[in-house]
Formats: sequence, C-alpha cells, structure tokens
Amino acid sequence: MVDKIKTHKDLDVWKESIELARLVYLMTSKFPKEELYGITQQIRRSAVSISSNIAEGAARNSKKEFIQFLYISLGSLAELETQLLLSEKLGFLQNIGCETNIERIRKMLVGLIKYLKS
Repeated sequence: MVDKIKTHKDLDVWKESIELARLVYLMTSKFPKEELYGITQQIRRSAVSISSNIAEGAARNSKKEFIQFLYISLGSLAELETQLLLSEKLGFLQNIGCETNIERIRKMLVGLIKYLKS
C-alpha cells in the first residue's frame, strides 16, 4: 500500500482531510468576527494540520517517522473535533455536520498506522 504511493497525494486519507479542511473553512466563515483570532483561527489550524502532517510524514525517509506524523494528525483531528463541539455549545454552529468525515479520517489514520507497523 504505502510502498505503492508516489506522494501523499496518492493517499485517500490525505484527500479526505483536505476536504474536511475545506468544509471547516466554509463553516467557520460564518463565525462571529470577534472570534477571527480566537476559536476560528484555532479550528482552521487544527483542520489544516491534519493533511499537512500526513504530507510531511509521507515525505520522510522512514516508516517510523511517517507513523509519528500520522499520530500528530490523529491529535489534530481530536483537537478539531473538540473545538467544533465547543463551537456548537457556544452557539456558533447549529450542527457540526462533519462528524462522519472526522470518524472516517480517524479510522483511515488508525488503519494506515496499523498497516505501517505490521
């Protein structure tokens, strides 16, 4: 699987995380302007971090490093989920709407980590 990829762009999990970041940018564009440098910025950074760490890890020279960056992506995904839940509780979002995307990416990351470890 990983041996067959040429770049991170060949990974479905990277493609899914790019789509999630796009959705997050659309959702947060409706947040209050006074939150631009608060939770809006934090949510966007977490969303971008997921695909960025997948890309950086895939570009590294070893599976061990790749796995380390995939774990960082998992952490960013958990951060994003937490921030979106908080945003919902604060009334910035009516419905998160991307829970399915988050869960799918989580499963893909865990699966890729297991594959690389075997």
